[in-house]
Amino acid sequence: MSTEQQKRPDGRDATTTDKPRVVTLPEDENRETLVNYYHQMLLVRRFEEKSDEMYKMARIGGYCHLNLGEEATVVGFCAGLEPKDYLYTNYREHGYALGRGIAPNAVMAELFGKETGCSFGRGGSMHMFSLEHRLLGGYGIVGGQVPLAVGAAFAVAYRGTDEVVAVQMGDGATNGGPFYESLNLARIYKLPVIFFVVNNQYGMGLPVEKGSAVSELYRKGCAFDVRGERVDGNDVLAVRDAVRRAAKVAREEHEPYIVEAVSFRHRGHSVIDPDRYRDEELVRQGRSLDPVPAFARHLLEAHIIDDQGLRAIDEQVEQVVSEAVRFAEESPFPAVETLFDHIYASDEHLQESK
Repeated sequence: MSTEQQKRPDGRDATTTDKPRVVTLPEDENRETLVNYYHQMLLVRRFEEKSDEMYKMARIGGYCHLNLGEEATVVGFCAGLEPKDYLYTNYREHGYALGRGIAPNAVMAELFGKETGCSFGRGGSMHMFSLEHRLLGGYGIVGGQVPLAVGAAFAVAYRGTDEVVAVQMGDGATNGGPFYESLNLARIYKLPVIFFVVNNQYGMGLPVEKGSAVSELYRKGCAFDVRGERVDGNDVLAVRDAVRRAAKVAREEHEPYIVEAVSFRHRGHSVIDPDRYRDEELVRQGRSLDPVPAFARHLLEAHIIDDQGLRAIDEQVEQVVSEAVRFAEESPFPAVETLFDHIYASDEHLQESK
């Protein structure tokens, strides 16, 4: 479902509404699936809150960017893909790693820089990787992952297989040259790639409409005849269905597709960003659309779950996150003599990728 342009408190165009939108859950949706989406969204929320806490306790080094407020976007995106599909992300990737099925223990251990992390402690917050789950890395350079994803899509097309390559990026990446070059090549070569733009309305501290001449970012594909759509990033089902439509086009028609999900970043750009550049009323309105409690309300109103069921999920998620921290704390750091390990692909990895 597309969002409508609104006016922010300071008079600028915005893509959030002042009041939570009424969502009717489809009657044909599997109840267990809907509850599982809520479980995943809450897991991302609690995991990120704990990551914020651990960073401030100096357990996590380097940069740390959180998915707080973007849980419906993250879960809906991952649910729209198939396990065989490939995913490239940017540096705001913890939730996507969880969404692809990487164990919370391995994700938290990676944040701690431990050998048991999904990148053996070498990647940290911004560079998670799992060949098993077809997460081909988070990338710290803005837009740096986009050409790589197009290259992977070229490989898929060359092999003649039916996987889709999805590449997640923030709104700021759509202002860089690599994005446009990638759109051009993807359209010329008819590549099965989804450009998934998470428009959380701020590229670091710059509002989207001040950094981009076209604030409806999916429209940027028009210059290259690449189809696309904008979707409400606070609606997990809408995001999932949009990604499924995009994947169908990419998989069956061998065409690229853009999905722009409009969400709201609850905190600053990174953990250390004090977020003083946003109007307090704007932040209040954005947080009022919080997708996690909103989806819980929808489940309650549809009699899909009761308060006791929600409490049980919350307790289970808390246990999982606490266990992830314990596991990370007790895991070893990489040994000094392994400094040069995992730099080049081994024969074993090359065989796994075929």
